[in-house]
Amino acid sequence: MLLTLVVIYLLITIAIGLWAARRVKNTADFAIAGRHLPLIMIVTTTFATWFGSETVLGIPATFIGGGLRSVVEDPFGAGTCLILVGLFFAGKLYKMTLLTISDYYRERFGRTVEIACSLIIILSYLGWVAAQVTALGLVFNVLSDGSISKPAGMLIGTGSILAYTLFGGMWSVAVTDFIQMIILVLGLAIIAVFAGNQAGGADKVIALAASKDLFHFLPEPKAADVIAFIAAGMTMMLGSIPQQDVFQRVMSAKNQSAATKGPVIGGVCYILFAFVPMFLVTSAMIIMPGTVDALLKTGVKADSQMILPTLVKDHMPFVMQVLFFGALLSAIKSTASATLLAPSVTFVENIWRQFYRRQGDKSELRTMRITVLIFSACVCAYAIALQGTPIYEQVSGAYQVTLVGAFVPLAAGLYWKRATTQGALCSIALGILGWLMFLYTPAGENFPAQLAGFLMAVTGMVVGSLAPQAIRDRQGSHHHLVGVPEVGVKAGG
Repeated sequence: MLLTLVVIYLLITIAIGLWAARRVKNTADFAIAGRHLPLIMIVTTTFATWFGSETVLGIPATFIGGGLRSVVEDPFGAGTCLILVGLFFAGKLYKMTLLTISDYYRERFGRTVEIACSLIIILSYLGWVAAQVTALGLVFNVLSDGSISKPAGMLIGTGSILAYTLFGGMWSVAVTDFIQMIILVLGLAIIAVFAGNQAGGADKVIALAASKDLFHFLPEPKAADVIAFIAAGMTMMLGSIPQQDVFQRVMSAKNQSAATKGPVIGGVCYILFAFVPMFLVTSAMIIMPGTVDALLKTGVKADSQMILPTLVKDHMPFVMQVLFFGALLSAIKSTASATLLAPSVTFVENIWRQFYRRQGDKSELRTMRITVLIFSACVCAYAIALQGTPIYEQVSGAYQVTLVGAFVPLAAGLYWKRATTQGALCSIALGILGWLMFLYTPAGENFPAQLAGFLMAVTGMVVGSLAPQAIRDRQGSHHHLVGVPEVGVKAGG
């Protein structure tokens, strides 16, 4: 019965998405909803995109093992990212008539930087979308009591999202996000109240978390711990900024006020509401202590992700099960639809067009839809291959490449007038190189790879931008001095 209701819910969201797809007439409608979305929809679509499988399943599993300090990356870093976008990036970018974030790199630094950053951004989406597909497989596996395998569940889930994203693009994503956010917030809030009562009251849940030191946020006062804490926090805080899905929400706004306020409100709401799954997993420690201990003792992080689904399925009435899995599917589908669309639009606009000239808007719209289909197949295969990798790790790893490769050129291009194309290229090259060196060598055991790559990227931008000018200035000064008579020497001797 529960599986049947979930399937009905999926069919309803597909129908709503296809209804919204009627508004898609051109590539601007498909990519950025024709810049017609009001503030409320910018808030809901930013919140819903961020509130994915890692928030419902990954964050609680990580929180229960290490407390608030272990989830500094997400939700704190991720939510702060949206706030920073609204405060420092949205206004400047909205004024430019751009379809993708990579268009900015072309306008500011040229084609080479555009292609390099586009490839980096597209690559980063593999891990993020794969995490959502993994969660879909897990949901169908749990709901069917194992009769639907996780890979089969991944295929079913991907197909349900693809059904409306393929046709409606950003319009379908925004409309379904709006509805799915309402279901998500109401569903999890009601379940949190019910779970708190089952545990003997919210005060007991909070007291248990405090007794286990789960509220401790700051790292130990040791250099290694502080550096690791900073690196984790900045990964999604800065690495998520140069992302097409964030940019699409900014550019979809109907005015600059909505573009700047929407991400800020969405980011604050995301950080606050992310505490609900953490509350639920702490409640589970009281309601089913034996089961929680058994799942944690396996030492497999993927098992700890099963705590909340197990709590709901084994200890809550049918209505609560419907609410939870409806909320979970809403979270996953809203994130997955956005992250399927974003890299596909980037590929067509910034990679494909380098080799094939624009052949009319209808032709380009068709190419975008074909790309969404191909990318979906690739991501589903990638997710199946990554089975067993924790969802939280899949998401956090996705943003390291954009942090070291794409953030510095974006920020420097907007806020530093002396940033040059040479500086951007040096930043990308040194950032990626430094990151890979620390990621795949023993050096990464002593210093976080993403922080090393970020520092190298900053160095590359500064040196690459200033050194050529300094050399030219010195050469100009030298040429100016040649042929000038020395002071005190009479002509003709």
